[in-house]
Amino acid sequence: MEDVCAKFVSQKISKTRWRPLPAAALQPPDLFATGSWDNEDNRISLWSVGDLGNVGLSGEYQGEPQLLCDIRHNGDVMDMQFLDQERIVVASSTGTVTIFRHHQNNQTLSANQRWEKAHYHVDQDTSCGGAACTGVICNNPEIVTVGEDGRINLFRADQKDAVRSIDNADSSTLHAVTFLRTNEILTVNSIGQLKIWDLRQQRNEPSQIFSLTGDRVPLHCVDRHPNQQHIVATGGQDGMLSIWDIRQGSMPVSLLNAHEAEMWEVHFHPSKPDHLFTCSEDGSLWHWDTSTDVSEKPSFLHQGGRSSTYFSHNAINQSVVSAWLSNDPTKDRMEITNLIPNQTLSVNSLDVLGPCLVYGTDAEAIYVNRQLFA
Repeated sequence: MEDVCAKFVSQKISKTRWRPLPAAALQPPDLFATGSWDNEDNRISLWSVGDLGNVGLSGEYQGEPQLLCDIRHNGDVMDMQFLDQERIVVASSTGTVTIFRHHQNNQTLSANQRWEKAHYHVDQDTSCGGAACTGVICNNPEIVTVGEDGRINLFRADQKDAVRSIDNADSSTLHAVTFLRTNEILTVNSIGQLKIWDLRQQRNEPSQIFSLTGDRVPLHCVDRHPNQQHIVATGGQDGMLSIWDIRQGSMPVSLLNAHEAEMWEVHFHPSKPDHLFTCSEDGSLWHWDTSTDVSEKPSFLHQGGRSSTYFSHNAINQSVVSAWLSNDPTKDRMEITNLIPNQTLSVNSLDVLGPCLVYGTDAEAIYVNRQLFA
């Protein structure tokens, strides 16, 4: 792919995340963070891709990502999310959760806040016994973490102690977490279960449990549809993509054959949720496109006089529902493209924002595509 730019970084990359754009921003994202794993010295790094001086004659972007700053991280980076424009929350294999702050005036990173051994197997106070923090999700100022110890923690960025901990939330490893609504979270675990937790309830029990039937295939990743909160996608050890409708039943609406090995991440595109992206241990990164041809789409824009246009919500909902929730989405013209033609080692992480994709691999490289829908 000509429009993909690679940067070799001499460390295995476990996580890549775009810095969120300010609400009114029109320009594409220009800064992303990476975290590494399985290196003697793991690092959190910030990279810039926004150098417009490198645009070629035909408008295509040239030039590789530039390292702005980095900082040492204790343990493997298991997950990473931006809390806001300046702060990044990082989950460590040691069980610690750290907020790093990016100082834009002098391009440095510093540890802003740290919850030591937020996840632990036996006793928080012993010198060993930390359990990997496997997932983190932010809704500023709230931060939710899950871990190998089956624990769920709710932190606030301005408070030293956890607001809430559900110690035995799960008897198996929790692999990932996402917000469903402001007070509800969704977790996936190593025995193929998806659970909903209402953080307003004092009970330490999930409000709903969903599961893959038959083999208890570990689920590794989860994402919620940005506009339709009842649509959820998960990926697991068998490489399958599962689409769930949490309003009905306890099983997935559809199971789609996908990767040949573990699926590490799944992401709906935040502003074009007809598009979904998955990456895998098998070295592939798939773009799932359920947006049918323009001619066949219901018209979203209805002319209401010369100057005013308004969205028909019904039309939008119909198109989305028919796409992800039909019994066999592939029949409804789903296009699937592998964005990495000559795959080698595991693609551990990806992130999409606007027209841009960033992903990181065990081949010690990060890749940026700034013309995803070109």
